[in-house]
Amino acid sequence: MSSAPVPPSLPSSGLAAATAADPRLVDALQALIARADTLLERLAPLLPPAAAAPDWHAAHAFRLRRRGPVRVLEPVRHTSPIRLSDLKEIDGQKERLVRNTEQFVAGRGANNVLLSGARGTGKSSLIKACLNEYAPRGLRVIEVDKVDLVELPDIVEQVAARPERFVVYCDDLSFDEGEPGYKALKSVLDGSVAQASDNVLVYATSNRRHLLPEYMDENLTYKHHPDGEVHPGEVVEEKISLSERFGLWISFYPFSQDEYLAIVAQWLRAFNVAEGEIAPAQKESLVWSLERGSRSGRVAQQFARDYAARHGNDGR
Repeated sequence: MSSAPVPPSLPSSGLAAATAADPRLVDALQALIARADTLLERLAPLLPPAAAAPDWHAAHAFRLRRRGPVRVLEPVRHTSPIRLSDLKEIDGQKERLVRNTEQFVAGRGANNVLLSGARGTGKSSLIKACLNEYAPRGLRVIEVDKVDLVELPDIVEQVAARPERFVVYCDDLSFDEGEPGYKALKSVLDGSVAQASDNVLVYATSNRRHLLPEYMDENLTYKHHPDGEVHPGEVVEEKISLSERFGLWISFYPFSQDEYLAIVAQWLRAFNVAEGEIAPAQKESLVWSLERGSRSGRVAQQFARDYAARHGNDGR
């Protein structure tokens, strides 16, 4: 099929005169518009459908998931039942996050939060416990994996008009060099031209304070001044820049033996182990922790669950 001749482009001021002078130009423009309409009709089935808005009343927590060509916010109908009172030996960290969350739910100023430090010390559990504490007052959590952080600006826009207060939760967050989610998170935290919605905060947990791998040769980029001052180079500054955009840093540290045993006792009681069995069980928990190479709260919970199940409780 032969194509209609495409006339040279004309300034808009002369277009009407040109079409009036040459009817063939009108025919060419009409043919071009018809071909464009046909092309759009063929492309329409290939475009991803618009994601339906979630039922915000279906749950207190939501998870971003890929469903075919689109990502959707799915309700999490069964969330962890952990309460703030269940978390032991992290009272200082608990007080700081609860204060920030209370301010946020009350509509006052609050900060994005980075919870970093030793594994298994209650970082994720503390966020889940805050959800259970403040969900009746309108707090909602949206869990986003780091590979989906590129969708973060769209999530913020989607919930901006909602009356609820949303915490975007990123668990075990860290980045390798060049990952796209890194830039998206930086932009949402502080850096985009668009102002972030005041009903959205980001709570992230990580074993790394600066969220990016750090290498020995990066020390060579530091600049030494004659007065003895040391200033980091551009590579180090870039790696620090993301974590600095979190207004609140909460650090977690490995537990001492006494702290670990206190957490073991708390979990044994939670699993309905008789009070008289707790002291003997704690001795066994030390062997368990040595085998695992860790005295974390997670290891304490795993031991207590196993111990309770072996001694006539259901371990749940």
